Amino acid sequence: MALEKARSLARLNIFTSLASEISQSLTPIAIKDNIATKLLPTTCSSYALSNYISPFQATVIDLLEDEFTVVGKTNMDEFGMGASTTFSHYGPTLNPMYPNERRICGGSSGGSAAAVAAGIVPVALGTDTGGSVRQPASYTGILGFKPTYGRISRWGVVAYAQSLDTVGILGKDVDIIERVFTKLDKHDPKDPTSLGVELRSRFDSKHRNNKKLRIGVPEEYVLGFDPKVSKAWQQCLEALSQDHEIVPVSVPLIKKTLAMYFTLAPAEASSNLGRYDGIRYGTRSDSDKDYYAKTRSEGFGEEVKRRIILGNYNLSSDSYKNHFLKAKLLRRALKQQFDEVFNQPNYVTGSDPNANGVDFLLTPTTVGQAPTIEDYDAQSSTHGYTQDVLTIPASLAGIPAISFPWEVEGAKIGLQLMGQCGDDYNLLRITQETMSLNT
Repeated sequence: MALEKARSLARLNIFTSLASEISQSLTPIAIKDNIATKLLPTTCSSYALSNYISPFQATVIDLLEDEFTVVGKTNMDEFGMGASTTFSHYGPTLNPMYPNERRICGGSSGGSAAAVAAGIVPVALGTDTGGSVRQPASYTGILGFKPTYGRISRWGVVAYAQSLDTVGILGKDVDIIERVFTKLDKHDPKDPTSLGVELRSRFDSKHRNNKKLRIGVPEEYVLGFDPKVSKAWQQCLEALSQDHEIVPVSVPLIKKTLAMYFTLAPAEASSNLGRYDGIRYGTRSDSDKDYYAKTRSEGFGEEVKRRIILGNYNLSSDSYKNHFLKAKLLRRALKQQFDEVFNQPNYVTGSDPNANGVDFLLTPTTVGQAPTIEDYDAQSSTHGYTQDVLTIPASLAGIPAISFPWEVEGAKIGLQLMGQCGDDYNLLRITQETMSLNT
């Protein structure tokens, strides 16, 4: 059924490859095309890796294969660099929420979001570096969950920015997301960033069901929102205020997170993408002269080239101290500011809880609804960098965050809940409760 539906919706350009057959006894799942699989190509939607088949598969695939069957690999922004799934060697993925319009589905995990939104699969894996699971979930009216950094193994996931990359889960409801997360929430000795067993045992130790919670509203998130986004946010806060306390909070460095992200992430990317030279694997240039340069110039799209150049500049002798090192220091300070907001301890950093802090933060996921592809393409090349302005803070802090739909005036608007490091399961529980209030 899932394969047939995927083929019937080929016009949406959701998949880069489909399985020849799937098990009817297992739950269908879609996998972003930067997660290694042995039976299907792993191309990262790039010409540089077109038709590349990995000799091994990612840890997350190993953990899921007893309950889930892979329908196919989903389209994405090339190497995860983008927020629209238009920067793909295979062309843009169309948003299933707007069958009569050509709207973006967000990115970079846009294909995974579209696969769920179109009803092909109930759940999909994506990756979230600065909002690449949550933002497309918001644009397609589904849920997108980014766990605590290091909680899900990254082994077998093609790196974009390794200090930020997190495997995320997109689903039609909280139950299926929690089911997948429970399967993937394991220490992996093959991943040096995987959180240890002892540390994990301390997470989610306090199940806060049926307790009056304190929900924080960061004052830095007061931006020029689309009217429906503002209305959804206010409605949700009013609904939660019936049983919980709404508290204004401040995380001043949120205002600098966009600059931090586009200093750190491209720098890491420029190093990670240095391995794609066409010599050991991937697409090769036919030219004998300037082979290395031509292979990379022909293999990478324009957005990837832009970020590699930006990353190289950020690591240059002129910029390293003034930009890169300062961004790292600011990121550390941002994590401390988030720790000071929450009333739960951060077992990863060892920070104590703030007794007057909050349990969770509630914000919009995006400033507006999904634009048309034509409107998006007409903007400047840097306009897309602002698409993740509301999701980047949680990525830099390494905290869990989830985007969920809140219906207002017939539109599904993405709202975002964030929690303290390790508080993932409680975050899913409050999301379930919050969604039930949308009546």
